[in-house]
Amino acid sequence: MKEQFDFYAYINRMKYIVRWGLMRNTNSENIQEHSLVVAIFAHALTIIHNKLCGSEELSPDKACVYGVFHDAAEIITGDLPTPVKYYNPVIKANYQDIEDVAKEKLLSMLPEDMEEIYRPILFYENNDEKYYPIVKAADKLSAYIKCAEEVKAGNREFVKAMEATRKSLDESDLPEVRYFMDHYMEGFNKTLDEMN
Repeated sequence: MKEQFDFYAYINRMKYIVRWGLMRNTNSENIQEHSLVVAIFAHALTIIHNKLCGSEELSPDKACVYGVFHDAAEIITGDLPTPVKYYNPVIKANYQDIEDVAKEKLLSMLPEDMEEIYRPILFYENNDEKYYPIVKAADKLSAYIKCAEEVKAGNREFVKAMEATRKSLDESDLPEVRYFMDHYMEGFNKTLDEMN
Protein backbone atom coordinates (compact mmCIF):
# COMPACT_ATOMS: atom_id res chain seq x y z
CA MET A 1 0.00 0.00 0.00
CA LYS A 2 1.25 3.50 -0.87
CA GLU A 3 2.15 5.82 1.98
CA GLN A 4 -0.24 8.78 2.23
CA PHE A 5 0.56 12.32 3.37
CA ASP A 6 -1.89 15.00 4.51
CA PHE A 7 0.13 18.21 4.10
CA TYR A 8 -1.67 19.57 1.04
CA ALA A 9 -5.08 18.56 2.38
CA TYR A 10 -4.30 20.59 5.51
CA ILE A 11 -3.07 23.56 3.46
CA ASN A 12 -6.33 23.41 1.52
CA ARG A 13 -8.17 23.96 4.83
CA MET A 14 -6.85 27.53 5.07
CA LYS A 15 -10.22 28.57 3.63
CA TYR A 16 -11.94 27.50 6.86
CA ILE A 17 -9.89 29.71 9.21
CA VAL A 18 -11.67 33.04 9.57
CA ARG A 19 -9.70 36.19 10.40
CA TRP A 20 -10.72 39.15 12.57
CA GLY A 21 -12.61 36.92 15.00
CA LEU A 22 -13.10 39.59 17.70
CA MET A 23 -14.72 42.04 15.31
CA ARG A 24 -18.03 42.20 13.47
CA ASN A 25 -17.28 41.95 9.75
CA THR A 26 -19.43 43.07 6.84
CA ASN A 27 -17.40 40.74 4.65
CA SER A 28 -15.61 37.84 6.33
CA GLU A 29 -12.05 37.00 5.31
CA ASN A 30 -10.28 33.67 5.65
CA ILE A 31 -6.53 33.03 5.78
CA GLN A 32 -6.51 31.56 2.27
CA GLU A 33 -7.86 34.82 0.82
CA HIS A 34 -5.58 36.87 3.04
CA SER A 35 -2.50 34.82 2.13
CA LEU A 36 -3.08 35.36 -1.59
CA VAL A 37 -3.23 39.13 -1.05
CA VAL A 38 -0.09 39.03 1.12
CA ALA A 39 1.70 36.98 -1.56
CA ILE A 40 0.74 39.50 -4.27
CA PHE A 41 1.84 42.45 -2.14
CA ALA A 42 5.10 40.75 -1.07
CA HIS A 43 5.83 40.10 -4.75
CA ALA A 44 5.09 43.76 -5.59
CA LEU A 45 7.14 45.16 -2.70
CA THR A 46 10.10 43.02 -3.74
CA ILE A 47 9.88 44.29 -7.33
CA ILE A 48 9.69 47.86 -6.03
CA HIS A 49 12.66 47.12 -3.75
CA ASN A 50 14.71 45.84 -6.68
CA LYS A 51 13.81 48.77 -8.97
CA LEU A 52 14.02 51.65 -6.52
CA CYS A 53 16.12 50.81 -3.51
CA GLY A 54 19.44 50.07 -5.18
CA SER A 55 20.42 47.60 -2.50
CA GLU A 56 20.64 43.83 -2.57
CA GLU A 57 18.36 42.29 -5.22
CA LEU A 58 15.67 40.04 -3.76
CA SER A 59 13.58 37.34 -5.44
CA PRO A 60 9.92 38.37 -5.98
CA ASP A 61 9.06 34.69 -6.47
CA LYS A 62 10.56 33.74 -3.10
CA ALA A 63 8.74 36.61 -1.37
CA CYS A 64 5.51 35.47 -3.01
CA VAL A 65 5.90 31.89 -1.75
CA TYR A 66 6.67 33.16 1.77
CA GLY A 67 3.49 35.23 1.58
CA VAL A 68 1.42 32.21 0.55
CA PHE A 69 2.59 30.20 3.58
CA HIS A 70 3.14 32.99 6.14
CA ASP A 71 0.00 32.07 8.15
CA ALA A 72 0.00 28.30 7.48
CA ALA A 73 0.40 27.50 11.19
CA GLU A 74 -3.02 29.08 11.76
CA ILE A 75 -4.61 26.06 10.09
CA ILE A 76 -3.81 24.31 13.38
CA THR A 77 -3.79 27.21 15.86
CA GLY A 78 -6.60 29.31 14.42
CA ASP A 79 -6.20 33.06 13.96
CA LEU A 80 -5.33 34.69 17.26
CA PRO A 81 -6.27 38.39 17.07
CA THR A 82 -3.35 40.83 16.99
CA PRO A 83 -4.30 42.63 20.25
CA VAL A 84 -4.12 39.27 22.04
CA LYS A 85 -1.07 37.92 20.20
CA TYR A 86 1.02 41.01 21.00
CA TYR A 87 -0.56 41.93 24.35
CA ASN A 88 2.74 41.47 26.19
CA PRO A 89 6.16 39.85 25.59
CA VAL A 90 5.24 36.65 27.44
CA ILE A 91 2.12 36.01 25.36
CA LYS A 92 4.01 36.92 22.18
CA ALA A 93 6.84 34.47 22.96
CA ASN A 94 4.46 31.71 24.01
CA TYR A 95 2.35 32.16 20.89
CA GLN A 96 5.50 31.98 18.74
CA ASP A 97 6.32 28.66 20.42
CA ILE A 98 2.79 27.41 19.69
CA GLU A 99 3.10 28.46 16.04
CA ASP A 100 6.46 26.67 15.81
CA VAL A 101 4.87 23.46 17.12
CA ALA A 102 2.06 23.84 14.56
CA LYS A 103 4.61 24.29 11.76
CA GLU A 104 6.44 21.15 12.88
CA LYS A 105 3.12 19.29 12.84
CA LEU A 106 2.50 20.42 9.24
CA LEU A 107 6.02 19.37 8.25
CA SER A 108 5.43 15.93 9.77
CA MET A 109 2.71 15.46 7.15
CA LEU A 110 5.29 15.36 4.35
CA PRO A 111 7.79 12.75 3.21
CA GLU A 112 11.30 13.54 4.40
CA ASP A 113 12.59 14.80 1.03
CA MET A 114 9.65 17.24 0.78
CA GLU A 115 9.90 18.29 4.42
CA GLU A 116 13.40 19.66 3.79
CA ILE A 117 11.99 21.85 0.99
CA TYR A 118 9.08 23.24 3.04
CA ARG A 119 10.95 23.76 6.35
CA PRO A 120 12.72 26.94 5.20
CA ILE A 121 9.43 28.20 3.71
CA LEU A 122 7.38 27.69 6.88
CA PHE A 123 10.20 29.02 9.08
CA TYR A 124 11.27 31.73 6.60
CA GLU A 125 11.56 34.41 9.30
CA ASN A 126 14.38 32.36 10.89
CA ASN A 127 16.01 31.21 7.65
CA ASP A 128 15.76 34.20 5.33
CA GLU A 129 15.64 37.30 7.48
CA LYS A 130 15.94 39.78 4.63
CA TYR A 131 12.45 38.78 3.43
CA TYR A 132 10.75 39.05 6.82
CA PRO A 133 10.25 42.87 6.73
CA ILE A 134 8.85 42.63 3.18
CA VAL A 135 6.30 39.90 4.04
CA LYS A 136 5.41 41.62 7.32
CA ALA A 137 4.80 44.88 5.43
CA ALA A 138 2.67 43.03 2.87
CA ASP A 139 0.70 41.54 5.77
CA LYS A 140 0.12 45.04 7.19
CA LEU A 141 -0.93 46.38 3.78
CA SER A 142 -3.48 43.57 3.51
CA ALA A 143 -4.78 44.34 7.01
CA TYR A 144 -5.02 48.06 6.26
CA ILE A 145 -6.99 47.47 3.07
CA LYS A 146 -9.35 45.08 4.89
CA CYS A 147 -9.93 47.71 7.60
CA ALA A 148 -10.47 50.48 5.02
CA GLU A 149 -12.98 48.32 3.10
CA GLU A 150 -14.91 47.64 6.31
CA VAL A 151 -14.98 51.34 7.25
CA LYS A 152 -16.02 52.26 3.70
CA ALA A 153 -18.92 49.81 4.08
CA GLY A 154 -20.02 51.73 7.19
CA ASN A 155 -18.55 49.34 9.75
CA ARG A 156 -17.09 51.55 12.49
CA GLU A 157 -15.81 48.44 14.26
CA PHE A 158 -12.62 48.75 12.16
CA VAL A 159 -11.90 52.49 12.58
CA LYS A 160 -9.27 52.17 15.35
CA ALA A 161 -7.61 49.16 13.67
CA MET A 162 -7.46 51.11 10.39
CA GLU A 163 -5.91 54.14 12.09
CA ALA A 164 -3.32 52.07 13.98
CA THR A 165 -2.38 50.05 10.89
CA ARG A 166 -2.11 53.20 8.75
CA LYS A 167 0.14 54.80 11.39
CA SER A 168 2.36 51.73 11.38
CA LEU A 169 2.60 51.79 7.57
CA ASP A 170 3.31 55.54 7.53
CA GLU A 171 6.13 54.99 10.04
CA SER A 172 7.68 52.14 8.05
CA ASP A 173 11.37 52.56 7.31
CA LEU A 174 10.99 50.53 4.09
CA PRO A 175 11.07 52.84 1.05
CA GLU A 176 9.15 50.22 -0.93
CA VAL A 177 6.22 50.55 1.49
CA ARG A 178 6.21 54.33 1.15
CA TYR A 179 6.30 53.97 -2.64
CA PHE A 180 3.39 51.51 -2.59
CA MET A 181 1.38 53.82 -0.32
CA ASP A 182 2.10 56.85 -2.53
CA HIS A 183 1.46 55.21 -5.90
CA TYR A 184 -0.99 52.34 -5.42
CA MET A 185 -3.08 52.87 -2.30
CA GLU A 186 -5.49 55.43 -3.77
CA GLY A 187 -6.79 52.81 -6.20
CA PHE A 188 -8.28 50.88 -3.29
CA ASN A 189 -10.56 53.84 -2.53
CA LYS A 190 -12.02 53.96 -6.04
CA THR A 191 -15.13 52.29 -7.35
CA LEU A 192 -14.82 50.01 -10.36
CA ASP A 193 -16.13 52.77 -12.66
CA GLU A 194 -13.52 55.23 -11.33
CA MET A 195 -10.57 52.96 -12.16
CA ASN A 196 -8.80 53.53 -15.50
